[in-house]
Amino acid sequence: MTDDTILRARVTERVDARGKVTGEALYPGDITPPNLLFGRVLFSGQPHARMLSMDISAAEAAPGVVAVFTAKDVPVNGYGLGTPDQPVFVGLNSGQPYADISLWEGDHVALVVAETESDAARAAALIRIEWEPLPIVTDVHEAMKDELVLHPWHGSNILKHYKIRKGDMDAGWAAADVIIEGNYRLPYQEHAFLQPEAGVGTMDDQGRVTVEIAGQWAHEDQLQIAHSLNLPIDRVRVKYPAIGGAFGGREDMSLQIVLGLAAMRLHERGIDRPVRVIWSREESIIGHHKRHPAWVKTKWGATKDGRLTAVEAELILDSGAYTYTSPKVLGNANLMVAGPYEIPNAHIDSYAVTTNNVPGGAFRGFGGPQGAFAAECQMNKLAEALGMDPVELRLKNVLREGSLLTTQTPIPPGVSIAQVIEAAAQAAGWGTSRDMGRPMVDVYAQRSAFQSLPTQPGAIRRGRGIACSFKNVGFSFGAPEKCEAIIELHGHREIERVVLRHAGAEVGQGSHTAFKQMAAAAVGVPVELVELDMSDTATSADSGSVSASRMTFMAGNSIRKAAEEALAKWTDEDRPAIAHATYRPPPTQPYDPETGYSMPNFTYGYVAEVVDLAVDIETGYIHIERVVCADDVGKVINRTNVEGQIEGAVVQAFGYALMENLQVRDGRIINPFFSQYLIPGIKDIPEKVDSVLVEVPDPLGPWGARGMAEMPFMPLAPAVVAAFHDATGVWMDEIPLLPWRVIEKLP
Repeated sequence: MTDDTILRARVTERVDARGKVTGEALYPGDITPPNLLFGRVLFSGQPHARMLSMDISAAEAAPGVVAVFTAKDVPVNGYGLGTPDQPVFVGLNSGQPYADISLWEGDHVALVVAETESDAARAAALIRIEWEPLPIVTDVHEAMKDELVLHPWHGSNILKHYKIRKGDMDAGWAAADVIIEGNYRLPYQEHAFLQPEAGVGTMDDQGRVTVEIAGQWAHEDQLQIAHSLNLPIDRVRVKYPAIGGAFGGREDMSLQIVLGLAAMRLHERGIDRPVRVIWSREESIIGHHKRHPAWVKTKWGATKDGRLTAVEAELILDSGAYTYTSPKVLGNANLMVAGPYEIPNAHIDSYAVTTNNVPGGAFRGFGGPQGAFAAECQMNKLAEALGMDPVELRLKNVLREGSLLTTQTPIPPGVSIAQVIEAAAQAAGWGTSRDMGRPMVDVYAQRSAFQSLPTQPGAIRRGRGIACSFKNVGFSFGAPEKCEAIIELHGHREIERVVLRHAGAEVGQGSHTAFKQMAAAAVGVPVELVELDMSDTATSADSGSVSASRMTFMAGNSIRKAAEEALAKWTDEDRPAIAHATYRPPPTQPYDPETGYSMPNFTYGYVAEVVDLAVDIETGYIHIERVVCADDVGKVINRTNVEGQIEGAVVQAFGYALMENLQVRDGRIINPFFSQYLIPGIKDIPEKVDSVLVEVPDPLGPWGARGMAEMPFMPLAPAVVAAFHDATGVWMDEIPLLPWRVIEKLP
């Protein structure tokens, strides 16, 4: 049986499907071990204030309360992915500098553990805290003045500043026949995953602090728990049960450390009972990070025949109160604000800025959507100014094999941005005769896009737009990158059973199904012989994070390497044959601080989208009728998984572009409910999503596969804006395109 046969063989069901549809799969909030205790996290509710005193005595004496934990109970009261600048608990007497200051309303101040959830909630309400209010800094432009520095240890509210300096800008502007300037505003976005944060902390039978929770990087969770609890890493175990979505929202810590702390401290008191915490949706929206809001000021120049000559940009991200992944997100945005194009002259400054707002962190696309929005809007405006077809303009300028990025280094091989643009345009019928931008009486009579709205046929305008993008696969800018896999081959004369141990999380993307297929392909057995042992630090090795569109690429390579080593042992009759392999891709480089020179990524994914939409000019409502998404996946491992990722990304990007409007006022989220923060429902989403799978094998990818889960998100918003302009003649420089915002812009 060939690799290709196994990879393309139909998998009758996803490995996680049956348990999820029958209810047998346990999500963290479903775990109910015997003798369970319940925890309640108390938020500070203070965007910026110093704690003067805290009285927990009434809470400790309340009925059903077993313990109340505060800052003084935390061995090392600081954590963070990369930068440990956030206290586990804001409070007094922890020994951590500045830990008495709340910088965000979602800062934790206490954990109440009680016999019931209601006991814990009532006791938490009895905790009395005296605060000294401090000035609140919420505007990024004001924060950049450093009149009040929120993290004195850092010395500035400018958390990170990246530069790109390429070519001669004066020459670039002199060569331009057309110059387009733009000012763009991008919003927060809430992850809105299926299950809010929840988990269970306990001591296992080997005396390890054990946390069962939904996350994206089990070994990083383990490392941060061990750090804050001041424990050897082998005294901490992290297990992932079923995970109700992530999208980057589970990359940083939520409940991991407080659950581990409760288990450890209760054990020290002779109480070996598990503790479960479940956040409400309101707590979840307040308590975890968001997509960074962004401000982009940019200028692009081109010759009259459509050749780009220069790009200038200033991009600012609101990092909120703590670092989280902001430097990495900014690095991506800094690169992608110039788009997937050959830019001979570039001057780019990008800033991540600390404020007292909700932290910005990882979210599908990881800085790409902010950068791509500005770049693609500029390209569509240039096309209009030049009187050139936007597809033609893009094809004149896209990166090709050997092209230099704005970082002045060649793009890695396997470049396919031209192919995906052409595939999207062809599938959409780009350039065919269309009645765009005018009343569609006949079409409206046949089918209304606004069945629930009392509108008039003559108010409907239709338009079409295109956008494209690229995105790194894997960690970037010098971040250490690896993925480990363990494969066991069992049997006598023939391989009868294959066990794959891997930590890569299943967050709804179908990764475990793909792992099973790839393990079968690598070993050369039917998929039915492969057993999975997943996402447990006690049995699997470090896979890295389920982020950066890396899991198929990195896991596939590690699985393939482990299979080769196990098969070699099997051939030598070393049975069971067990191999533990680590895959490391080519190294990347951080930005040079002055020029931006770097080798930022080892490979990329490529995508293009065409959007057809209808606008009701009387109500301002927009309905997307069709999205064509052409995505280079390198090689299809599992078609159903890939198409599901495309459709899911398009729907999520639809919300970003048209609906989702998180409101933060004076450092507080004022609409932390799905009744007020609207996400797409079944009647909102695009009528049709056509997935066009392009297969240009990645030279480094397993069987040629490349990551793709983030890519379909990024071009959707600028394609919507382009289609809206096609329909109305109006450019929108801020999303979401809410009805009131549309009405304000229409003439």
